[in-house]
Amino acid sequence: MHNSPTYRYHIAALFSVIVWGATFVSTKVLIAHGLTPAEIFLIRFAMAYLCILPLARGRLWSDTLRDEAMLLAAGICGGSFYFLTENMALEFAPASNVSLIVCTAPLWTALAMSLVDRRERMSRRAAIGSLLAFAGMVLVVLNGRFVLRLSPRGDLLAFAAAWLWVFYSMAVKRLAGRYPALFITRKVFFYGLLTILPVFAFRPFAVTTEMLARPAVWGNLLFLGLVASMLCYLLWNAAMRRLGAVRTTNYIYLNPLVTMLTAALFINERITPVALLGAALILYGMWRAERSQ
Repeated sequence: MHNSPTYRYHIAALFSVIVWGATFVSTKVLIAHGLTPAEIFLIRFAMAYLCILPLARGRLWSDTLRDEAMLLAAGICGGSFYFLTENMALEFAPASNVSLIVCTAPLWTALAMSLVDRRERMSRRAAIGSLLAFAGMVLVVLNGRFVLRLSPRGDLLAFAAAWLWVFYSMAVKRLAGRYPALFITRKVFFYGLLTILPVFAFRPFAVTTEMLARPAVWGNLLFLGLVASMLCYLLWNAAMRRLGAVRTTNYIYLNPLVTMLTAALFINERITPVALLGAALILYGMWRAERSQ
């Protein structure tokens, strides 16, 4: 995929965000069937790891301990800790707060990368486009309800999730020049699984075969494990290698838009004119930002 035209990497990033936006509904269905967020994460990452293992055979370890430590950090920041902080935030803060704060990750990524890598600095036109997309994302998240309740504990956890994704993006970008996307993705799954296991010492794994036999459960787990995890992480990491962390992460602005459309189709949530205006701003802002590159 490394020698493919650039537009294919944009399609890869776009596809990943569309799928990740739809995972909101799948996760809600699984929680309604009695699975906890930690159990869902363990199963989806285990499935992804087992499926990617035959494709990424050969190299077992990175070249240096420093690179291996960075892969461990990527597994934590883009895997176990990211999902834990995001789901814990939903327990203490409204979903609109969490979605809004987590989706600020592209802004923080652009700021962090501009400080450490001159090649990732955005032009003025790209910055304006990114801000327009961010404004549109705010309108989509609020969906006509212009009230945000401050929930310090939940908001801080959501902010931590946003910055964990920033660190994940920076780690993958740094490693992408030396290792294939398959190798990086496999290690992210491995370390994500390894670092989620201590959670089950406090709340044991309780998924039964009866739960897994339900079509709604195994169907959504297959979607989360094979498509949302294995395929999308691989595509996302490849896109970051070619497009850079900032340009790829900007696609996250589309996440609430996809979630809004999916929720409207499957759980009958209402879409307001304000949300449609936000959707238009997101698309225009991303087009403006990308055109400047």
